[in-house]
Amino acid sequence: MTLALSKSEFYFDLPSHRIAKYPLEQRDTSKLLVYNGEVKHSSFANLDMFLPDDTVLVMNNAKVIPARLYFQRETGALIEVLLLEPISPANYEEVFNTDAQCSWKCIIGNSKKWKEDEIISLHDNENLLNARLINRENRIVELSWSCGLTFTELLKKVGELPLPPYLNRDTEIGDNETYQTVFAKQEGSVAAPTAGLHFTEEVFKKLDEKNVIRAEITLHVGAGTFLPVKEENVLDHDMHREYFEVTRNALSILKSKKNRIAVGTTSLRVLESLYWLGVQLSANKEEYVVNKLEPYRTSSGLSYNEALAIIESHLIDKGLEKLQAATEILILPYYKLKSINGLITNFHLPESTLLMLIASVVGNRWKEIYGEALEEDYRFLSYGDSSLLFVNE
Repeated sequence: MTLALSKSEFYFDLPSHRIAKYPLEQRDTSKLLVYNGEVKHSSFANLDMFLPDDTVLVMNNAKVIPARLYFQRETGALIEVLLLEPISPANYEEVFNTDAQCSWKCIIGNSKKWKEDEIISLHDNENLLNARLINRENRIVELSWSCGLTFTELLKKVGELPLPPYLNRDTEIGDNETYQTVFAKQEGSVAAPTAGLHFTEEVFKKLDEKNVIRAEITLHVGAGTFLPVKEENVLDHDMHREYFEVTRNALSILKSKKNRIAVGTTSLRVLESLYWLGVQLSANKEEYVVNKLEPYRTSSGLSYNEALAIIESHLIDKGLEKLQAATEILILPYYKLKSINGLITNFHLPESTLLMLIASVVGNRWKEIYGEALEEDYRFLSYGDSSLLFVNE
């Protein structure tokens, strides 16, 4: 089967002044564009008015870590290290509780000046944390410290919260609060699940009054989410791998409701990946990874709830309370969604894989939706406004 999709089909003109560099003072005062066959405009504070009865919101409770560190060689050269993925310990919970040493896959700035096996120190506190480049090709950095702090405590002391590159500004003190959702729990992300930034306790209260329930999942958002699509054929894009966790309780909640609304593209990636993991397990494959093009090369007659039930049964048999897996899934316009009735999401960059994911929800109507958002002065990207898009049947 030959697959092809041209990235240029997803171009639109996004003026730089439409990118929100800062958040609104009150999270839920952001605009909300609602699409359900036609476009309506409202405020995020009114989200409850547009959700159907018997709905579960699926929310990514990932927490952004201060993942950017600055080191200095004895020569004076500065080396920037952005933590991407733990290598040792590989488990996210374990690595943040370590108190002496860990290693990470990283993005390294000025790496040509850092010799393999050379130990360097923080540029502003050389005695607190050391770094050693242990594998240049795979960008693996070993970190060591002896101050008695856990890695979480250490990062809070010396790390910097990484903002998306398209904001084109330095991290400020206020970002430490505003670039986290109010329900963030599980540390490990280098980018926020930004669709969740609009939620407030007042919004949750209204949702509770309407009996809209929540299921929390965790996907550790990686820096790969910001990588531009360079190839004209999107299928050639090197899709990033991200790690996620889903509890048995969350699986049970997902099966119990008629309407599932994903809060953010990260939540949707998890929900669709669950289906293909259920398909794998039904074929006695315990790979725990969904590859980029697996959905386009695999067929299955399983319903979504059947796939979830297979995962539940597997976890029970293994004596596990949660599924830990990884996904590279690439959701394209001609992908048939299995898991949701709708998606809450911000407005994305032209020619991005996230915009192509939006087209899987609303089809070619994305052009009309984005055109209207531009006309109505919506703010774009991470700190921008929101949309509620129902699946175009």
